[in-house]
Amino acid sequence: MSMLNHQIQGEGPKVLLIHGLFGDKANLNGLAKTLVQDYQVIQVDLRNHGESFWSNQMNYHLMAADVAQLLSHLKIKQLHVVGHSMGGKTAMALALTQPQLVQSLTVVDISPVRYEHKHTKVFDALCSLPIKQLDSRNQAIAHMQQQQIDIGTTQFLLKNLKKEQDGYRWRMNLDVIEQQYQQIADWPFSDETYSGPTLFIKGELSEYMLPQHQQQVVNHFPNAKAKVINGTGHWLHAEKPKIFHKLVGDFLTNCY
Repeated sequence: MSMLNHQIQGEGPKVLLIHGLFGDKANLNGLAKTLVQDYQVIQVDLRNHGESFWSNQMNYHLMAADVAQLLSHLKIKQLHVVGHSMGGKTAMALALTQPQLVQSLTVVDISPVRYEHKHTKVFDALCSLPIKQLDSRNQAIAHMQQQQIDIGTTQFLLKNLKKEQDGYRWRMNLDVIEQQYQQIADWPFSDETYSGPTLFIKGELSEYMLPQHQQQVVNHFPNAKAKVINGTGHWLHAEKPKIFHKLVGDFLTNCY
């Protein structure tokens, strides 16, 4: 099997950081820089993202197994896991399928539920980008703005554009991510539980964590606590990083 691309820095108790859809291991760099003073921080690229391997299949059983395989390779028996969005679902999947690996779980702005399609506009914009004809990144930005994708989201998405000698290519496996999107939006677990310490962090203005999800959270994670960061949306770690870093750091400290 192929191994997830990853980087490790620092010493101390181990913490794994897992990015969201269209992201890579750099997405949680701010948190990593804060934690690395006290922890050994492991950041990964999930399959079909960043510099990790491409596969025609994407679901949470497979993505959790990818992480477990990496931990086995690194001879890590247990660690703290933090995941944002799709990475939060992957972190939850790891905790539910291999709870012995997860010392604590931090889930950032996602619930253990199936979502309706939230990314139609983004996929339309990305898939209609004439990547083979691109002469510059500015052309790509102009295209995304014509498709009414805001500049912040555009800059995030276009981190996946890689310039090569003969033009540009996607670092992410866009075709498969689109094909497998229903699996990414899905939640394939029903009765499994993880009873370790668990923190859910919600962006106040985000629609990814809603009151009607609370029972599902408690069913899977009976020891879950929740915190809300006011005035933030789904990208709370970028919008109010100091508050986010403190919430995660305090939670990890209290897990001993």
